[in-house]
Amino acid sequence: MKDRAIDVAAILVSCFCALLLAGSAESSGRIQGDETFFALLLGFAGSLSLWWRRRNPLAVAFFLTALSPLAETIAFAGLATLYTLVVRRRTRAVLLIVVLNIGTGFAYSLRRPDVELTPVAEIVLNAALLTTAVAIALAVRSRYELIDSLRHRAEQAEDHARLRADRLRALERERIAREMHDSIAHRISLVSLHAGALQLRRDLTPDETAKAAATIRKSAHEALEELRAILGVLRAGDNDSNLRPQPDLTHLGDLLAEAEAAGMRVRADNRLNGTPVSAALGRTVYRLVQEGLTNAGKHNPAATPVDLVLERTPEGELHVHLSNPLLSPPPGHASAPAGPPPPGHAPAPGGLPSGPAVPGAHAGLLGLSERVELVGGRLRHGVRASPGAGLTFDLEAWLPWPKT
Repeated sequence: MKDRAIDVAAILVSCFCALLLAGSAESSGRIQGDETFFALLLGFAGSLSLWWRRRNPLAVAFFLTALSPLAETIAFAGLATLYTLVVRRRTRAVLLIVVLNIGTGFAYSLRRPDVELTPVAEIVLNAALLTTAVAIALAVRSRYELIDSLRHRAEQAEDHARLRADRLRALERERIAREMHDSIAHRISLVSLHAGALQLRRDLTPDETAKAAATIRKSAHEALEELRAILGVLRAGDNDSNLRPQPDLTHLGDLLAEAEAAGMRVRADNRLNGTPVSAALGRTVYRLVQEGLTNAGKHNPAATPVDLVLERTPEGELHVHLSNPLLSPPPGHASAPAGPPPPGHAPAPGGLPSGPAVPGAHAGLLGLSERVELVGGRLRHGVRASPGAGLTFDLEAWLPWPKT
C-alpha cells in the first residue's frame, strides 16, 4: 500500500514536470502549436508507465528510452525508472540504458536545438543528471543491502541461540536421565532382589524377613525421593537448583555399606590412602562403582564376592577396577560354566534364591563411557576368562588425576 502511494505521487510529479518542460520548450521556440500537445501526450504516457516500474523496470526503461528522441517531457519519468532499475536489479542493462539515454538526448538536441545550450552542453547536462540518479540509487541499494544483511545476521543469531538452547536443554535432560538411571536403577535392583528372596524362601525367620522388608522399604523410599526430585527439576524447566547434591568419593563407604546390607560381598581395596580428589573425578568414580555393583547384582546376585580396587598408577591416573565371577553369563554371552542356575533365576545374596533376573535398558555402560570420556579417561569392560576362577566380568577405568 505504501509503494502504491509512492507510485501515484511519482506519476503526479512526472505529469507536473512534463507540463513545466513543455511550457519551457514552447516559450523557447523548440516546439510550437500541435507539437506542444504531442509532447504533453507523450509526457503523460511516460508518466503513467511509472505504475509498472516496480514490476518490470527494464521494460519501462526501454519504453521511455524509445520515447526520449521525440519529446523531452518524459525526462523525470526516465530518471525515476532508471533509479528503480538500479535499486532493484544488478544488471548490465543499467549501463546500456544510460548510454542509450545519452544518445537519444543528443539526437533530440540535434533535431530540436536549444537556443541557449549547445548540443555538447546538453549532452554533459544529460549525463550529469543520469549519473546523479545512478549514484543516488546505488547509495540507496547499499543501504537496503546493509539492512537486509543485518536482518539476516539477527535471524541467524536468533536461530543459533535457539539451537544452542535446545542443545543445552537436550544435554541437561540427558544428564538428568543418566543420573536417574545411575541412582534409581541401583536401588530398584536391590528391591527386586530382596522381593524375589522373600517370594521364594519360605523358611526365613521373622528377623530375616523383617530385615529384608526393611531393606526393600528403605530402597523403595530412597528411589521415590530421587524420582520426585528429578521430576521436580524437569517440571521447573531443567533448573537443577533443587536437585540433590551428587555423591562423590566421600560417599563411597555408604554405597558399599548398602551393597553389603543387601547381602552382596564386596572386597574393597582402597589404595588412595585418603588422598583428596576433585569433585568431578569423585563423582565419576562413585558412578563407576555404583554401576558395577548394580550389574553384579542384576546378572550374578550370588554370594560370590565383588572385588574393588582403587589405586593411583605410576602414570598419575586413578585406576578403578571391579571384578566379579559369573555363575551365569551376561546377556549376549554365548558360553557359561557348568552347572548354571535355572534360566532367569540365580541365587540371591546370602545364598537365597531370587526371582526373575532384573530387566535393564543396557544403557548403564553407555552412560559410563560418556562420563569417562567427559573427564578424558578410558573405560574397558567385558567378560574375561581368569585361571582358576572361570569367567569374570571386569569393569576398569583409568581417569586422569589433575595435579594439585
